Amino acid sequence: MSAQVNESTPEYEDNWKFHAVEFAKGLVEMSVEFGKAVRDVIKQNVIKENSLIVRKLGPPVDKICTKLMFLNEYLPEDRHPMHSWSVIFFVFFFTFAALYMNSKSDATSPLIKKLCIHPPNATRILLPDGRRIAYLEQGVPAEMARFSLIAPHAFLSSRLAGIPGLEVSLMQEFGVRLITYDIPGFGESDPHPNRNLKSSADDMLHLSYAVGVTDKFWVVAYSSGSMHAWAALKYIPDRLAGAFMVAPMINPYEPGMTKDERRRTWNKWTVKRKIMYILARKFPRILPYFYRRSFLSGNLGQIDKWLSLSLGKRDRDFIEGQMFQEFWQRDVEESVRQGNARPYMEEAILQVSSWGFSLVDLKLKKKPKRKGILHWLKTTYGQAEDELTGFVGPIHIWQGMDDMVVPPSMVDFTERILPGAMVHKLLNHGHFTYFYFCDECHRQIFNTVFGDPQGPVVMYLNDKSVVLKDSDDVEEVTIDSPENKIASLE
Repeated sequence: MSAQVNESTPEYEDNWKFHAVEFAKGLVEMSVEFGKAVRDVIKQNVIKENSLIVRKLGPPVDKICTKLMFLNEYLPEDRHPMHSWSVIFFVFFFTFAALYMNSKSDATSPLIKKLCIHPPNATRILLPDGRRIAYLEQGVPAEMARFSLIAPHAFLSSRLAGIPGLEVSLMQEFGVRLITYDIPGFGESDPHPNRNLKSSADDMLHLSYAVGVTDKFWVVAYSSGSMHAWAALKYIPDRLAGAFMVAPMINPYEPGMTKDERRRTWNKWTVKRKIMYILARKFPRILPYFYRRSFLSGNLGQIDKWLSLSLGKRDRDFIEGQMFQEFWQRDVEESVRQGNARPYMEEAILQVSSWGFSLVDLKLKKKPKRKGILHWLKTTYGQAEDELTGFVGPIHIWQGMDDMVVPPSMVDFTERILPGAMVHKLLNHGHFTYFYFCDECHRQIFNTVFGDPQGPVVMYLNDKSVVLKDSDDVEEVTIDSPENKIASLE
């Protein structure tokens, strides 16, 4: 009987290794022979004495080789000079290339910066559901404020953002009190177990009462934080005096957008940004994987890389400035304080899912008349007043025409849906250049929204003296009579 071969035996394994080694040796020998054959063909057809190349290059090469003949004395005696010099040349070439690439890589690759988590220092309020929200108050005190502003922040931001670079002297000149807060799960705010845009508007409402805003307030928003402003206009319109937004983001899947508006919007974005929107809408559980490899990794990166932003030249030059870089690092450090990916996933889902309302619901229009006996009696024995629906206050929007993060097609849709909104289109401005660290831009916004400034905030102590508060000092002015009070202040 013939013995059966067991592939698991040591003899079979050694036999397999032997065949593999022999095959590799044969392949190398065949490659060497092929190279020699190619060399012989080149010698016989290209480097022969009567070839064009030899006739043209032969005399200069012979002349150079004759002058460099003395170098052959330093070569090994058992090697042909042509062979030795070819080896030296190729070694020199590859060594120089490796050194050049390493030096170039070291010069261009920036040092990796680590994110630093700072000690908690925010003021927090307790909401009716037991959660705590961290907020930051800037500008004039509550009892002296002419205008109260509440600002929700954008994605990957915090309460420290607000209106970046807004001067205290400008807020005091207009009598503005600015309140910014951390969205649930961001910064030092507690997460919300079932967050949606309705709960976001409720948080803004509770915050306004907790910080002593008794009159109507303005809501301020930028970029993706605008969806919380839209929610406030929908769910708490009776508490709002108005809204102003810069580069307001809407739902990219908004069903009311035309095909042209949707095409002009999506064409401005990078492929990765489109993929992130699709994942947030279809497969949101995959998003934490990307977040932990970017802003939750503990390292500081670039905003355009982390968020896959398409930026124009002005925006790109702006974000590379030192002022923006310092602000961006501190804002991100505060935003990712809790190190949890869930709030960012929730924020991304809110952006692309159904908001529960449409922007057309904010349009001011007459409420449809109801039918029934009660309505008939009202119209018979009294004059029935037409009821209005939508938001009755002013809405201001500033949009850079070179913005590729929130394309102008989005504001075109907003202007078409909300004809009452006042849209200010900005030439030669992108996504960051009008809102960040621009004193002139901030003054233009305040002048447009609040009118002419009324001067420094004044707090009366009594009939004989007042205290003028500005950005630098506190000055007490004595007045002879109440009639001369205005003249003395002027």
